[in-house]
Amino acid sequence: MTPQEFAATLDATNLKLDASDGEICALCDEVAHSGFASVCVYPTNVSICSDILYSSQARVCTVIGFPHGRSSLEAKREEIVRAQEHGANEVDIVMNYAALRASDKTIVTEEIVRLCEVARKSDLLTKIIVETCYLTNTQKLTALGICETAGADFIKTSTGFGSAGATIEDIKRFADHRKSVIKIKASGGIRTLSDALALLEAGAERLGVSAAGALLAEFQGEQFESKSTDTY
Repeated sequence: MTPQEFAATLDATNLKLDASDGEICALCDEVAHSGFASVCVYPTNVSICSDILYSSQARVCTVIGFPHGRSSLEAKREEIVRAQEHGANEVDIVMNYAALRASDKTIVTEEIVRLCEVARKSDLLTKIIVETCYLTNTQKLTALGICETAGADFIKTSTGFGSAGATIEDIKRFADHRKSVIKIKASGGIRTLSDALALLEAGAERLGVSAAGALLAEFQGEQFESKSTDTY
């Protein structure tokens, strides 16, 4: 994997509760320069990101029903529509995982199917956050099936606000049991290059990280040292 290929797996994320406009702008500049897949921010930051990145290949991603997933279907639908109007290209939608935990599969399925339909009509790529740390293994596979039924582009492990984030075991579980072309986004607690590479090896195609620049720099450093070793 080249540095460019690694960078293209990263959603550079700033969902800090105290994030400033200056920090968001700086992150956009970093995304445009480094070739990350997207910048992932709150809905109110979408406009400024789309303005900065309009001439870049980087995409603007935002979160829907975040982080609890308990917003009404209508509220989530409105967030998706407004996100597209303000320049978003991708939406990370938090599933109502509380309803899934309560065995209300029909309610959850209807919600995700309808929201994916709304997103597709707006040409938005969809990632469904299922918050794996609060689900049993059976519920995780149920969530995967719901995402596939809805035609979601990705299933995403975590918000980063739960009790735990992505695990290799969950990524492998999704990779081994998916029956469609759905992709996997790992997020939450990815702090080291070894973590990132292990999750990609397990089957993730995207990584949501708050330190994308540091991970890429470390990756490039390893590549440089490898070349140096080969030379001498």
